[in-house]
Amino acid sequence: MMSPTTTATATATAAAFLSAAPASSSSTHRRRSRRAAISASLSSEEPLLIRAARGEDGLPRPPAWMMRQAGRYMASYQALSKRHPSFRERSETTDLIVEITLQPWHAFAPDGVILFSDILTPLPAIGVPFDISESKGPVIQSPVRTEEQVRELVPIDLDNLQFVGESLKILRSEIDGKAALLGFVGAPWTIATYVVEGGMTNTYTNIKRMCHTAPNVLRGLLSHLAEAISDYIIYQVNSGAQCIQIFDSWGGQLPPHVWEQWSKPYIRQIVAKIKTECPHIPLVLYINGNGGLLERMKDIGVDVIGLDWTVDMADGRRRVGDGISVQGNVDPAYLFSPLPVLTDEIHRVVKAAGPKGHILNLGHGVLQKTPEEAVAHFFDVTRSLRYDTLFQGHLTEELQHVA
Repeated sequence: MMSPTTTATATATAAAFLSAAPASSSSTHRRRSRRAAISASLSSEEPLLIRAARGEDGLPRPPAWMMRQAGRYMASYQALSKRHPSFRERSETTDLIVEITLQPWHAFAPDGVILFSDILTPLPAIGVPFDISESKGPVIQSPVRTEEQVRELVPIDLDNLQFVGESLKILRSEIDGKAALLGFVGAPWTIATYVVEGGMTNTYTNIKRMCHTAPNVLRGLLSHLAEAISDYIIYQVNSGAQCIQIFDSWGGQLPPHVWEQWSKPYIRQIVAKIKTECPHIPLVLYINGNGGLLERMKDIGVDVIGLDWTVDMADGRRRVGDGISVQGNVDPAYLFSPLPVLTDEIHRVVKAAGPKGHILNLGHGVLQKTPEEAVAHFFDVTRSLRYDTLFQGHLTEELQHVA
């Protein structure tokens, strides 16, 4: 892994990038207006997103950010990628992590700024090396499928992840309280799919077979991952992350009763440790394809449940109940629609979520070739929203738990 650079160097690099970035006078004015608007909107020392995650009353509007908001749809990221074609370099070099993470922050001023990284980043620190192929994605040359291989795994070596900690410290300073800084991890089951399958898969046959043919091996692997991920979250928090999202990206590939047995206990193990060690940190759980899992997710202990775009927001709210905040869930494809259509969909989702405990987001990550103008519009519309106007003349009904 590449050595982390110093804080001063990374900050200078980010500043140089900003001063060199081409921009018209109108786009520069628009960015400054967004930054001023977001600064004025903060009525507390804590960022709006953190307050929404905790379900606070009396917020003026929902906070907003986007999964994959830093990445391939942005021209600035594409230009940087030409200079640094290796994804591992971009996601494991402090200067580049900071620069890429800040690209959407400076362009759109979202309410949440999420670290540019990857859910597989901590794997080498537990003894699982991997490569990334341009055609195949992540590749693990020696998939972990035996008891001996599980025994060879090591406790997470956070010294090998210093670039993550240094990046978070710099970002926390750069953002300066004007937005929430988010870290993230993969859930044990999702990470295990890569470790067992040896990379990406559409069928998950090896790991699903292990549930029945080698359950003790799989339990050992998941337990080790849960402990390592817990320590990694604490490291991110100690480095400046104010909120952590747990991605169980492939949990939705399991039947609900199987997810209950093979994924949920290990997420719960992580949540219990974080709530003990870092009780002030909100935790978000996102599962792609979670429509069949919502009732099973709500007692896991997280503060926020992310809804994908296939779940109706109002229905998701009812099923989750009023004790947990929700995040989502605009279909990413709406960003390819005419802007008035996108505006209407944002309004619909926000009204369905209600005036409390909602973080506006997409129901999945930003898609490739998404127009940057649409992303800017998404955040501009969100900043213009006011709960007292949206819900004027309507009685706010208490959400009812589904029996």
